[in-house]
This record gives sequence, C-alpha cells and structure tokens, in this order.
Amino acid sequence: MSGVQPECDAVPDTRDPAGARQPRRHGVSLAMEGISKQFGGAIALDNASISLAPGRVLGLCGANGAGKSTLVRILAGAEQADSGRILVDGREVRIDSPRAATALGLSFVHQELNLVPKFSGLQNLALGYRSTRPLGIIDRRALRARADEVGEMLGYRITLDVPVERLPVAERWMVSLTRGLMRPANLVALDEPTASFTAEEAERLYRVIEQLTAAGVGILYISHRLDEVLQVTDQICVLRNGTVVGTYESDSLDVRALTHHIVGREVELLERRGPVGAPGERVRLSVRGLGRPPQIHGVDFDLREGEILGVAGLVGSGRTEIARLLVGADSATSGTMVLDGEPYRARTPHQAIRRGVCLVPEERRSQGLVLSGSIEDNLQMAAMGASRRMSAVYRPRAARRITKSLIHRFGIKSRSPRDPVHSLSGGNQQKVVLGKYVRSEPSVLILDEPTVGVDVGARADIYRIITELAGTGCSVLMISSDFDELAICHRVIVVRAGTVVGSVDGASATKSRLTELCFARFDEQEIT
Repeated sequence: MSGVQPECDAVPDTRDPAGARQPRRHGVSLAMEGISKQFGGAIALDNASISLAPGRVLGLCGANGAGKSTLVRILAGAEQADSGRILVDGREVRIDSPRAATALGLSFVHQELNLVPKFSGLQNLALGYRSTRPLGIIDRRALRARADEVGEMLGYRITLDVPVERLPVAERWMVSLTRGLMRPANLVALDEPTASFTAEEAERLYRVIEQLTAAGVGILYISHRLDEVLQVTDQICVLRNGTVVGTYESDSLDVRALTHHIVGREVELLERRGPVGAPGERVRLSVRGLGRPPQIHGVDFDLREGEILGVAGLVGSGRTEIARLLVGADSATSGTMVLDGEPYRARTPHQAIRRGVCLVPEERRSQGLVLSGSIEDNLQMAAMGASRRMSAVYRPRAARRITKSLIHRFGIKSRSPRDPVHSLSGGNQQKVVLGKYVRSEPSVLILDEPTVGVDVGARADIYRIITELAGTGCSVLMISSDFDELAICHRVIVVRAGTVVGSVDGASATKSRLTELCFARFDEQEIT
C-alpha cells in the first residue's frame, strides 16, 4: 500500500503485490514471564506469566483491578514492568514505547477509546503511520483504501470524514477496532472489544478473529462477557489480585466454573426469571412524539413508578440519542414529556438532575468523569446543586462519610477516597459513575450500558442495586447491548430507526426474541 507502511519492515504483510490477501505461513509466539508492577506501593501485578502460540486465542479474565489491563499496557509499551521479561519467538525483547510494540507487529484495541475527538475517523486511522512521501505527508487515497478493506473484513463501513466526537459510541469502537487492524500484525490484543456491540456486531468480530488466527495471528482477548470468552478462545488465563491463578483449556470450563476461578467463590449468576417484583400503577414519565431528526422520530413510551424498563435495539437504532433527549444533553425538536404529572423538558443535564432525572452515560471517560479529580469529588458532583432534596453547600465531613459508604456499597477498589479516578481500572471507573448518580437520589435513573467493563462479581451487585432502587420507587430506564441482562426488566421496549416499535414483557424478552424483533420488518412484528 503506497504511502502507508508499518513501523518496521520486518513485520510481515498478508497481501501479494496485486493486493489479494494471502494466508500467513507462520506466526510468532509470545511469552511474558514473571511480570511485576506496583503503582505507589499498590501491587498491580505479582510475578504474572502468560504465553500465546501463533494462530491461537488466549482469553485473559479477572475481576476489576486484577491486573489484566496493566499487563496489556506493559505489552503495548505504555507502562514499564518493575521486573520480568517479554519474549517473542523465544527472543527477549525490550518494549519501552508503543512504537517498539508496533515494530514487533503487536497491535492493540484498548478498553478505553484512545481517539482524538476533534479528528475525523480517517485522521485517527492515520495516527502512528509513517509515510514514504516527503515531509511525512500521508497518502490519503491509500489510507482510505486500506480502511475500506478492513471495513469490508469487519462487515461494517465506518464514517471516515466526520469528527469522531459526533459518532455514537459503538461507531467510535468500530473506528478504534479498524485502527487496530490497519497494520499487518503478529498479535492483536482486544480489550473489551464488544462492550458496546449487539450480538450481530459481535458475530462479525468473531468471524474476523477466525480469519486472523487462520493466518497465524495470535489473539489476546479480554472481556467480562464470560460466555463470549468461552466461545472465542482456545485457552483462558485467570488473574486475581495481580497473580495468575491458572490457565485452562476453554472447552473444559463453563460460565459457573470460570466465575468461580475469577472470584474465588461461588457467585449467584443472573438467570432468566421474568419481572422482579411489581411496579406501581402511576406513570412516572410519559413521552409522546419525541423527535430530533434525522436520528429520532416520534418516540412514545410510559415509564411507571418503580419500573425497570429495558431498551433494546441495534447499533444506530437511536437508543443513546433517546436518553440524551430525556436529560437535555440534546434538544428535542418535537414532542412532549410529563414527569410526575407536570410538564418536563430539561435544557441541560443539570436541570434534569434538579428534576430527579439522571443519565449514567455509555462513555464514562469523556461524559461521566473528571479523570484528574478524586473518587470523592466525582461521587459528589451530581448531588451538588440538586437542591430539590439536599443543600448545595458542600460539607466535607458528610461527603467523606457518604463517599466511604458508596465505595463499600459498589465495591470500588482503591487505596483512598482521594485517589484520582484515572488511577482506577475501567470497571472501577464505571462503578464511580454509577455511584455518582445514585448518590443524587434520582426518581428516574437512565442507565446506558451500565455493566460495560464490569466484572462478573460486580455485575451481580449492580443488578441488585438496580432492583433495590426500583423497590424504593425509583424508575429505571436500562439500555443494554447485552440482551441477556435485560432479564431483570419488567418490560423491554424495542427501538428501531429512531422510534419505539413495540414492547415485550420481561418474561418474554429472551435474547433470541429481542434479536428477532430488532431485525423484523415492521409489519411482521407481533409485539404486545
């Protein structure tokens, strides 16, 4: 591909001069031996070792803070291990920068979206490439052609010419995934790659993984979706508190056994059980004709007091856009909303919070957290100024007491409430966002992908908290790409092309049924 080269000529390409993709004849092996890492006295990794053979998929599982992402960041050259060594094809290598990792043919799709928000998709894909043209000028035509080729492999054409901050989170993930696959690679590390994907998008990724492994590429696969890990991987390495507790053949495990290895004890798994309790009869929030073209068109639904209402839909269906209209992050151009019998339309999220309507956003880093702020500061933000229930005056002693209570309630792993949020694992950051809005005591809580990056043990805690909130009369709107977790809902509405096309009761909202309804033609749907 003229003008776009990998960082090192030694990295093999899988295309012949005519541009056709050819099978890789062999791959490379990877071993990380005795890796240890501390952050300010806190042990992140303790003598951890993993190995990955060519054309194999190794799952990396563990609770939040177990050390998975730290291990990947060390492999990527973003962090340096305190001790241990990395071997590629039996040869010890030094990876002291992302450029060094790229030179070895290592490619990464990290859990957090490391994109430049103001850059277009194409500009983000160009980052890190060297050009053969003078003055470092990127060959845009060749870059676009390669992006289209990867998009064809993914079965998804990403938007290249729009700033990524304008794209839905799922499409930003596609940009990040595409960037990770742009260069020929010996190993690809995928950290929570399907976090915002529906089953159909995830299946596309699985097919890509099959293509890569058939060509000899090794895959390091990190996900809290354990059924997905069992399906995709050949082996699974489990970490607990920075230590490898074992490496297992995937076909020797089921979800319950894997959960036991991860947590170290039996954990109650979410099982289909239909509605939980019974919601009140009173309508808490009524939405009629809500619209903001071209994404949202005439949305109608009612949310009752104490109800958990699920929202199912494919990427691009308008799920997140509806949530943003409800809290005033975007302005509706048509329609009405009634909250507790009174007209409601928030112009800003702050106004929504003051009326008791809170949104836990899908993208925590850019929308839900001040990363440089402390855990305590972040947990107090939504409550400050919500004077409908409490004083806006900040009381340090009370704040510390409430912060410690929330840290315990949500199982946030930290050394101190004053730790900066950026020092936490992704899953623990998610818990801080959820705790922040629960702290404000909302009457309507909107959850957009509430368990993204959250480990299996903490998921059970989050489901318990959601049902407890509903039991106190809080109304919950729960958006999720993981249709299985909508089992805790009383009802699930199905969103397609920016409108609600119907609903099913919780007992009938199986993964297969919801997937069927998301793809069915409108005149074929039989939704109650």
